[in-house]
Parts: sequence; structure tokens; C-alpha cells
Amino acid sequence: MKKYIFSRILRSLVSIFLVTTLIYTIVYTLVPRRQIFKNDTNYTKMTKTPDKKADYENTIFERMGYIDYYTTRELQDKASSFDSSVTVEGTEANKAIYEAYLKQLGNGWKLHQFQESGQFYATREVPIFQRVFEFYTNLIEVDHPWKVKDASNKDLKRGLSIENDPSVGWSVVGSGTKHKYLLYFNGKFPFIHQNFINLNLGTSYPTYRNTPVLQVITQGQGRKKMSEVTFPNGQKKNSSIDIYSRTYRSPDKADSQTVANFGAGDAYTATLNNYTDPSMIVSSAIIGIVGVIIGYAIGMPLAILMSRYKGRRFDSISTAALTFLMSLPSVALAYIVRTAGSAVGMPNAFPILGAQDPKSYVLPALILGILSVPGLTVWVRRYLIDQHSSDYVRFARAKGLSEKEISYKHIFKNAMVPIVASVPSSIVGVIVGATLTESLFAFPGMGKMMIDSVRASNSAMVVGLTFIFSSLFIFAAMAGDILMTVIDPRINLSVKKGGK
Repeated sequence: MKKYIFSRILRSLVSIFLVTTLIYTIVYTLVPRRQIFKNDTNYTKMTKTPDKKADYENTIFERMGYIDYYTTRELQDKASSFDSSVTVEGTEANKAIYEAYLKQLGNGWKLHQFQESGQFYATREVPIFQRVFEFYTNLIEVDHPWKVKDASNKDLKRGLSIENDPSVGWSVVGSGTKHKYLLYFNGKFPFIHQNFINLNLGTSYPTYRNTPVLQVITQGQGRKKMSEVTFPNGQKKNSSIDIYSRTYRSPDKADSQTVANFGAGDAYTATLNNYTDPSMIVSSAIIGIVGVIIGYAIGMPLAILMSRYKGRRFDSISTAALTFLMSLPSVALAYIVRTAGSAVGMPNAFPILGAQDPKSYVLPALILGILSVPGLTVWVRRYLIDQHSSDYVRFARAKGLSEKEISYKHIFKNAMVPIVASVPSSIVGVIVGATLTESLFAFPGMGKMMIDSVRASNSAMVVGLTFIFSSLFIFAAMAGDILMTVIDPRINLSVKKGGK
């Protein structure tokens, strides 16, 4: 088993790498990069002149990894080591110095000139293989006492300690680290939290501008949630601050409110907020799990009855109904359920009642459940019918067991193995495949986020969600295999030499 799990994890990591790399290459090479500015609300504000437009665009392209960019001042500083006489003016003499310096650098650096000021700047196209390499090298972030580099805070102490912190209780506290609390406990799932190792899936842009992709899908939504917060000085206030999220910010940048909350000189004052509504990933998980429960609750009994009455009227009518549902477009079924639900008082859009009302989740989960019923029922029915002709069933009949006893004591028991094994993948499939449902109900989940990101050309978010979805799919399949061995210990996942 250990050998199987190890080899399966290795194959899973390779699969995740290939899928993510393919999507990364597609979105960063085939999608026109200038499309991002159509959804950038700051673009028109920051590009009043041709010079500001060029600087803004190149700054964003550099932030997204498309190019390396030297502003006029940066170019002058770097070229001064080559020729100390260089200045920022757009003269022919400076141009010659810059061209010679960039030629020395190589690697595709090109010199450009601002339209209005005539000053120079330089850009370099970053090859796609380099961008992919940097994505994976920065994927895992390890926090440590030498993580923070702040020239304005030379007296910053560095180290780790275990403290009974007045704000969060017993925790592993860092100094010189990015996060203040590296290991802590609270009443939120999964109750034990760590910040030693984190995923870096890039930064969202243009939607959720400058926010880490992982933070976008894991932080709460809706209105800020006020609660009693204990600050480092022991003072308690009603605030929306998530005290557990404290990260490094130079003390020089602290305003009066920050000083009042954390005290002068505290270097860990950057915080996130608590919100009233669940995060995107939690919201999608809620309707996904409920949808799977609905699908199995309807599909399993129906499949058992259809297999038991194979070829009879009930089986024929059910097969016809399932065939109709399978041929019915998903969007049509979604609209039918939505219209019917509205007629009995259910909200036809998530924002009507919001996350605090369970009714907001009913119709999206019901649609997901109904959509999964036909495929699940047909598959289980076919499997059960195959089992009816198995040798062990014929032997049971020869012993004089009734069809009811055979169905429940033998067939159903064996059928539970593949059925249970498919549950993890079914849950992930429903969560990932909820793009239509979430878009239809304006539901704030990951499925809708994927569609919105594609529309907005938010390449970082598309790649990040692809990485998460592919990881969930692949490891869910592995979890299903392990569940099979739990249900039936006779199953051996290890493949021995010679096929034995």
C-alpha cells in the first residue's frame, strides 16, 4: 500500500505539472495581453498622457511576468556603472550609452523612448519557459526569520519562539518572518493552522487587483464582520480585523490608527479582515457536497430497483426518463428548476437572500444533484445487472437464497466498493463543474470565478484555479482507491512483478 501511494503521488504530481503548464502556456501566449486593460478600472485614470500610459502598461506587464522593465531612473542607475556620464535626458549621447549598455547585457533587451519627454526606458520579453520555471520555483513559500528584508528597519530581531500571545494564545511566533503567527490554534476548521509553508499561485489582475490568487478564493466574502478583538497591548475592541493574519509591514508606514491598535514600533500590523459570508471555496463545497448527496439519494435507490426489475415496465419507463434527462441540455434543466423553484418562493439568485439564508443554497445544489442522477443511475444499474450474472450469485441461488437476500447481502455489498470509490471524484466533479449553475444564480463560488476570470483575461487566476482543480481531481481519484481497500480489505492496490 505504501509503495502504491508513493508511486501514485508521484504520478499525480507529474499530471498536475503537465496540466498546469499547458494551461499556463496557452493563456500567456495565445491570449492577447492588452485585453487585461479592458477590465482595469484604473487604466483610464492612470494613463492621461502617452508617457504615463506607456509606463503604466509596462509596469503591469512586468508585474504579470510578461517583460522585464527598466524605468528611466532605473535604466540610468544601471547604465551609470557602464558610463558615469549618462543622464536621464533624451539626448543622442545618452542613447548611444544606453544602447551600448543593453548590448552588453544581451538577453533581448531593447531601448525605447517616451513620446513626450523623450527620455529612455528598456524592456525585455521574458521567454515562456522562464515564466513557467519561475511559477514553479515560487510555488512553495517557506517562511523563516530571514524572510523579511527591510533596509529601514535594521534593528529587526530575527527568530522563532513559543509564546502565550495576548491576542491568540499559545502559538509559534516569528520575528523577521513574513507572518507573525506561524502555528496557532482556534475554533475555525481545521482548528490547527500553520504559516510555515504556503502556496503562491500568483497575484490576481485585473479583477481583485494585487490580491494573491489563493487569498481571493479562501478569504470570506460579503460585508466585514465585526467582533471583539484582543490587540497586542491587551486592549479589546470591536473590529473586523483578523488578528491571526498579522504580517510584516515596516513600522515607518504605520498610521495613527495602527499605532493605537498595535503600539509604536510593532512590525506586524498588516492584517486581513473577517467577513460575514463564506469564502468561494467553502461556498462551492457546500452546494457540491449537498448536490452529491442529493444525486446519490435519488440515483442509488432508483438504480437498485431498475436492476431488480430489469426489462419490466418500471425499468423501461425509468430508462426513458433518464435518457431524456441525459439528452436535455444542462442549461435547459437549470432554467426549468430555477423557474419551478421561484414559483414556490425559492430565490432565483443568490444575492436576494445572501449566504446567511439556507434557501440560497437549495436550488443550486438541487440542480447539481439532478444533473448527476442520470449518469450515476445508468452506471450503477449496469453494474448491478452484471453482478446478477456472476458466479457467486448463481451459487447463492443454488443454495436457495431469495432474490431479495441475494440483492442486499451479496450484490449490493460488492457494488458498494466501486460506488464508494467514486464519491470523492463525484464531489470534486460537482464543485469544479458548477460553472453554469453558479453563473446562473450569481453564486459566489470557484466555478463562477473561473468564468469571470476567463472573461476578464485574469490569467493568474485562471492558472491558479486550474492548478487547484487538477490537484483536487487527481488526489480525489487516489482517495477513492484507498476507500476501496477500507470497504473491502481483500483489495490489494500494490502491483507486484509478473502481474501477481
